[in-house]
Amino acid sequence: MFKWLLLLAGAYLFYRWLKGKKHIQAGEGKSHNPNSNKAPKATGPEEMVQCQHCKVHLPKSEAKTFEERFYCSQDHLNELDQEGWIGSAKWRLSPNQDVRPENISPDLVVIHHISLPPGGFRSKNSSQYIIDFFQNKLDAKEHPYFEEITGQKVSSHFLITRSGELVQFVSTQNKAWHAGVSSFMGREKCNDFSIGIELEGDGDTQFEDAQYQALKKLIQLLAARYPNLQFAGHSDIAPERKTDPGTHFDWKKFQKETGISLKNLPYGLTPR
Repeated sequence: MFKWLLLLAGAYLFYRWLKGKKHIQAGEGKSHNPNSNKAPKATGPEEMVQCQHCKVHLPKSEAKTFEERFYCSQDHLNELDQEGWIGSAKWRLSPNQDVRPENISPDLVVIHHISLPPGGFRSKNSSQYIIDFFQNKLDAKEHPYFEEITGQKVSSHFLITRSGELVQFVSTQNKAWHAGVSSFMGREKCNDFSIGIELEGDGDTQFEDAQYQALKKLIQLLAARYPNLQFAGHSDIAPERKTDPGTHFDWKKFQKETGISLKNLPYGLTPR
């Protein structure tokens, strides 16, 4: 009896082994995918963004992006929008601004130079010091000169750094605080009707070619919006107080590269 029990147990184990082998062979060649029985993950709609320039909505993947702003095309990124901002500029809003007088549009561009500290534009922090100054964030402890100007509240519409980078602080529709007490061809309060452009540098050093190229592009954008612009240096409108942009600013090169008519340069092309 015991003998038959052993034979039955052996037969049962052989049967289980043979069945398992067939199961393994049936599964050969098939890759094991732990997620094969799961339903495919649903893909949601693509995020839509709005063009800063024309306000059209488009998929984020198709937009041109600059400083977390979106544009539907490279042209719109590079243009001056209806609110007075250039898309390809770094926007660093200054609190030092006002609305322009009623029915006044800018018809004058004033060119300045600036270096913080004076003569320190070669330092890696120079551009940031200027930005901080126009935003009332300049740390007086950073340099003795900063202690002298820390209470001043000034701004400009644009800054062009030594590398040709464009920074915008104030919309061209608004009034920046750049000209101070000034007069242009008998018209007082030039801030009311002007756009201020600061070139990083001083009165003792040539400006960089990259700055002239950036200035050229900027003037082309401004002239397209404000076709009657005239041009002057800060020293032209405040001769008793200011000397910028100085004798190293090349007015002839500026006029040649921008194509500005000589009649729109009432102070001429001579260095001053």
